Amino acid sequence: MGFGNIKSKDGQKQLNDFLADRSYIEGYVPSQGDVVVFEAMSGAPSADLCHALRWFNHISSYNKQERQSWPGVKQPLGNYGPKGGAAAPAGGDDDDDDDDDIDLFGSDDEADAAAEKLKEERLAAYAAKKSKKPALIAKSMIILDVKPWDDETDMSEVEKSVRSIQTDGLVWGTSKLVPLAYGIKKLQISCVVEDDKVGTDFLEESITAFEDYVQSVDVAAFNKL
Repeated sequence: MGFGNIKSKDGQKQLNDFLADRSYIEGYVPSQGDVVVFEAMSGAPSADLCHALRWFNHISSYNKQERQSWPGVKQPLGNYGPKGGAAAPAGGDDDDDDDDDIDLFGSDDEADAAAEKLKEERLAAYAAKKSKKPALIAKSMIILDVKPWDDETDMSEVEKSVRSIQTDGLVWGTSKLVPLAYGIKKLQISCVVEDDKVGTDFLEESITAFEDYVQSVDVAAFNKL
């Protein structure tokens, strides 16, 4: 079944529901399953799909070369998601139960070329999982509320100024204008940060330095990835 048309609102809603209690498409670390779904999307999900947006911003914070190094073997998009993916062995536990799901030796019935290729792919995925054990960088998704002085403040310049803040470990995400009162709107903008490199104090100090535009900055949400 999978997610259906992942570019559509309905497909992205299914992705959002699927990620409500998951960090990744498969297992507990980024894998080629995340790459397949990420590359199939046309852009970031809308802000109301918070779980899908959290996941999208997290995956997009890695470059293409880093994503290619993740474990796993790419499968068709339809194999991922609700009631998708390769079926678990009968009577088995969750797919993430490590070694028991891997048939290292196969059987006599797997002598044909297709089965042999499948076995080699499983062995390669198993070896990568056991030998690499990549150390994941601790990251967080932060949503900031940036408030202007009045309703005459050019909010496009506010956003331009905020996005001009560039440093190692900081990736800006989606943004929107949210009405406050008396015609004043605040800029709500998300970002993904590496915890060891970028903190909220740095972000607040850097943004409020644009004192001609910015009155104050508040942290609207802070989620560990």
